[in-house]
Amino acid sequence: MSRVSVCVLGGFGINADEELAAAFQAVGARAERVHITDLLRGSEPLAPFRILAFPGGFTYGDHLGSATAMAALLVRRLRGELDRFLDAGRLVLGICNGFQILVRAGLLPAAGRRWVCQASLIHNESGRFEDRWVRLGFEVRSPCVWTRGMGEIEVPVRHGEGNLEFAGPEVLARLEGSGQVCARYLSGSGGLPAYPENPNGSTAAVAGLCDPSGRTFGLMPHPEAFLDPVNHPRWTRRMPAEAGGLRLLENGVRAAAG
Repeated sequence: MSRVSVCVLGGFGINADEELAAAFQAVGARAERVHITDLLRGSEPLAPFRILAFPGGFTYGDHLGSATAMAALLVRRLRGELDRFLDAGRLVLGICNGFQILVRAGLLPAAGRRWVCQASLIHNESGRFEDRWVRLGFEVRSPCVWTRGMGEIEVPVRHGEGNLEFAGPEVLARLEGSGQVCARYLSGSGGLPAYPENPNGSTAAVAGLCDPSGRTFGLMPHPEAFLDPVNHPRWTRRMPAEAGGLRLLENGVRAAAG
């Protein structure tokens, strides 16, 4: 595990890179925070890394819409480097704004081929920023290496634009059939949740997607914010057996270690 090196993206408006780097280090990886400008200046800058992680935040202030500017930068300046990274079987994780970047750039869900935008994350149906803990369930049939063997966890959301919509119902049906819809918001009563359990109104309560290989994964909630049982808001009343976010990250590091 210790030989797995993780590139945690930092830069303009990213504000969860320290938290995500600490999370990867907690599961035994070597995490390095790398500014986006250093990636753009380097020659094969991702070559030393096994995992590329896009943290949460508000890249470039989201002035053009959530993650639009950063996604355009990746497509224009780092497309070839990212193709080499992915073709080598390496892993990618996007959380919150990082998930928005991957969706906007067409790296998720990448059904059929990469770099084609097939979904969008728009303003929450509530019309406001949502900051709450939610329940997530994971698809057992999914190829996603990050969620392998996981059932349910509770983690926080912190976003204003997490309402996931697809280019058409056929896109969602295809993703569900392939197991690429790997994370959903859960209700306490069964069935598809309504607000506030579905905090943003996301179609079919989808909270996260993977690519066909299962190595690229993105989700709106923040697993890196639940790294110790005492992080849970109700820990004094019912101490969780484990910090659910740690297991998800550990899955990815183990897969990267081979």
